[in-house]
Amino acid sequence: MPPAMRQALTATVTVFALAISFVLFTSHNNTANATSVGAGGYLDTLPGAGPTGCGSIGSNARTFVTGNAPAGGVPTNDWWSSLLWKRNDCAGSDNLSAHPLSLKATTGGLGVDYPTTPTITGSATSVGEYHFEHSTDFTIGVTGLSATALVDGWSDWTVKASWANAGRSLKTTIGHGVPFVYAEATGADAQLAFQSAPTVWSNSGKTLGVTINGHDYALFAPTGATWTVSGATISSTLAGRGYFSIAVLPTTPQSSNTERTNLLNAFAPYAYSFITGTNVSWTFDEATSRLTTTYAFTTQAREGSTTSTVAALYPHLWKNLAGGTPIANTYISPRGSMRVLTNITSFQTNMVYRGVLPELPAVGMTGADLTTLNNELNAASAGDPFAGFGNDTYWTGKGLGRAARLAEIADLVGNTAVRDKMLSAIKSRLTDWFTATPGKTARVFGYNSSWGTLIGYPASYGSDQELNDHHFHYGYYIAAAATLAKYDPTWASPSQYGGMVDVLIRDANNYDRNDRRFPFLRDFDIFAGHDWASGHANFFAGNNQESSSEGMNFDAALIQFGQATGNKTIRDAGIFQYVTQAAAIAEYWHDNTNSNFPAAFPHNTVGMVWGNGGAYATWFSAEPEMIHGINMLPITGGSLYLGYNPGYITSNLQEMRTVKPSAPTVWRDIIWEFQALSQPDAALQAWRSTSYSPEEGESRAHTFHWLRNLAALGQVDTSVTANTPLYAVFTKNGARTYVASNRSTAQITVNFSTGVSLTVQPGRTATTGAITWQGGSGPGAPPPTDPPPGGGSSTFFVNTNALSTTAGTSGTSAVISSAGGANWDGTPHNPVTYTACGFTGTYDSSKTTQFSLGVDAGTGVGAGVQARISYAPTGSTYTRTETYNYFATDPVNGWETYTQGAGQRASSGSPQSFSNGCVRLEVWNAIGNVATSLRVNDGQSKIVIPFTPA
Repeated sequence: MPPAMRQALTATVTVFALAISFVLFTSHNNTANATSVGAGGYLDTLPGAGPTGCGSIGSNARTFVTGNAPAGGVPTNDWWSSLLWKRNDCAGSDNLSAHPLSLKATTGGLGVDYPTTPTITGSATSVGEYHFEHSTDFTIGVTGLSATALVDGWSDWTVKASWANAGRSLKTTIGHGVPFVYAEATGADAQLAFQSAPTVWSNSGKTLGVTINGHDYALFAPTGATWTVSGATISSTLAGRGYFSIAVLPTTPQSSNTERTNLLNAFAPYAYSFITGTNVSWTFDEATSRLTTTYAFTTQAREGSTTSTVAALYPHLWKNLAGGTPIANTYISPRGSMRVLTNITSFQTNMVYRGVLPELPAVGMTGADLTTLNNELNAASAGDPFAGFGNDTYWTGKGLGRAARLAEIADLVGNTAVRDKMLSAIKSRLTDWFTATPGKTARVFGYNSSWGTLIGYPASYGSDQELNDHHFHYGYYIAAAATLAKYDPTWASPSQYGGMVDVLIRDANNYDRNDRRFPFLRDFDIFAGHDWASGHANFFAGNNQESSSEGMNFDAALIQFGQATGNKTIRDAGIFQYVTQAAAIAEYWHDNTNSNFPAAFPHNTVGMVWGNGGAYATWFSAEPEMIHGINMLPITGGSLYLGYNPGYITSNLQEMRTVKPSAPTVWRDIIWEFQALSQPDAALQAWRSTSYSPEEGESRAHTFHWLRNLAALGQVDTSVTANTPLYAVFTKNGARTYVASNRSTAQITVNFSTGVSLTVQPGRTATTGAITWQGGSGPGAPPPTDPPPGGGSSTFFVNTNALSTTAGTSGTSAVISSAGGANWDGTPHNPVTYTACGFTGTYDSSKTTQFSLGVDAGTGVGAGVQARISYAPTGSTYTRTETYNYFATDPVNGWETYTQGAGQRASSGSPQSFSNGCVRLEVWNAIGNVATSLRVNDGQSKIVIPFTPA
């Protein structure tokens, strides 16, 4: 950030955000007040304890934790963290955005709300925000209760709160995606205090259906108990059994009593199956580049035998659901519609990992451009690489990130002098930070045993007193260490300084449940799918995160450091966070399907996500370039997820220029690098013709390298995967370039899902810009061509009225009817349909359906084109269908490409070999109010089926 921005940001450190987690150390040799970790170490005591008192890092982290809670480091940076910190309320909590419920702990119990109407400020040409604000519908308590709320336990996405005084007690279990509040009461009657007298629409004795403020709730008492309604108070003796539950129902004010009653009855079987724990696990299949994540529930049947439960899923979860069918009713949330699964003990998602790179390959650097790049590299390396950067953890990190980019680029183009200078500077600075001696107060890390966190000094932006932003700060350190590890593996070994890198990883996001010194994935909100930045979350709007891209920088750094050091556990933890968070960013920061932000919110992106909403703003600037750019920087080889939807990039930048027509005037390089993932030629031309000052973490050398090479490579191709974590595929003018990097000391062969193979030498990055389809490598080889898709007749072109194995020659377009404002996601509605029959062939299980459809919505806003491909093996009955996630078209004239890379939404039936069979393509608009067009009759639109022709 510019100095002025830095000063502004410094003024707001009390509201910034961190991350913490802990780690297994390679050694524990205590010397005075330092603990050794390999050749490095950290201080056992902090250089400054800081203030003490309610919610202070200087106090005992377990002041507001009961003895029932798990041992080890306490969680912070979570949706429920204000219940633990109590900075604004030493007895309760701030608002807890659990979704679909909003909750707030007070001395009298737990306030419950289901916010369904957003408050929106700002306009299309100014900063603004939306919030689903908490307004308590009722408070769960027991008669006479008045006590401080304590944390009684936690699991991966739930927390248990406890109140006790004068022989009375209340415990409640709440969680992300949990529509129930599970409660235990002793010493007095259970009591629900409403804002006003609720409407009772169902009463069967132990079960009550009520409405308050347009929200419908079901109250479940134990068998033998009844509810007593007295004005605005509802109570129950619970028949002395001490438990009850309350569920918010996914109804609307227009729902009939029949619908309410049906939903109450549908939820009733799970009312006594109390959630006692939640757990995430993941598996990365390197061969297929797919991540499978399992979200599991542990329950206790308080009565009856049912042990399954109900879960409300965020869009990034239900759009990638692997099995299970949500019910028709949905919940409103600040993240869009939440879909509901019933009768589950777990669910899974399946997502594609599309790779990261240490840096873009140098495919466009020859002649004058190579001279320009080397001149910029030499200029960037003049003097001290860290000159002008602050000495705190964040600005040291920014300097390390800049040096690592320069080292990677210089190596790619053979500028060893710049490479070695950058590597030497990185090594020296990291070694200094990773070395702890008694009395050292600067460039040193210290461990706080009360909170279970590692803090770097000098700290900044609340990283010490509020435990803010650790993933932002430490991600730069880890990324620089991953670069250094390629050239100096000994330095990165656990016995040297790699152990300290691992400590930083565990502090921000501990991947090892058995290491109790840091909590598990403290920074990463497992169910929400993204990081939180604030350590304490004491805001009316819940927790927050501004720079989602710096969170992704941390995730990409784990992938690369794990790959460089052969630690697949670290690598796969990085892949889990990277893939999940990329999906969450697309949904909740960028809303690139135009379906999650409130309809009246006038922006298509936010600078900050809050627990209960989002803001077109930053903590430090109202400049639109910074509101947009804070979720782009740092641009690295881990930033390619920003290019998964090129059409969205256009609309994002159009939004920025609506707010500020002259933009960009600041952070130009960051904006150009983002633009280059969609329109590289235009971005490169802007760089060549504009005088500008680089963003502090950038260099002219890196920006030129990025822009020039994307101009040669084209756009990210999301339809192809590889069997290595360090890869990418690009498409320009219909031709693909395959890229892979090798961090190991032995030659590897990378296989891509299209059949292309690529040999990569140790420590190098290779591309198919130097090979033919048959393989081989070396400079001067012909440009790449894709492999045959399994025989000419397994490729079907979309012509005017049918699918054909021969492409048409007179391009035209077909009209796809508007969705009419309805949601037809997954259900064909007025589709254009194309069929080919008479095909005989053998199903090839090593392949999947591929398609490429040219679509355009003109200047229409909010459309989503969806495709379904069906197979009739013998030509009579379609026994196999594959429905793909819809493609959100941009409001700019020009053809876009919709591919299977959008991911499958659903499938049914098993693939079979064909005997005179048929294949059918259906295309329709799943959402929106505008008609769109499909390109036909010129070969631009086609499908490739996974069959070998007879």
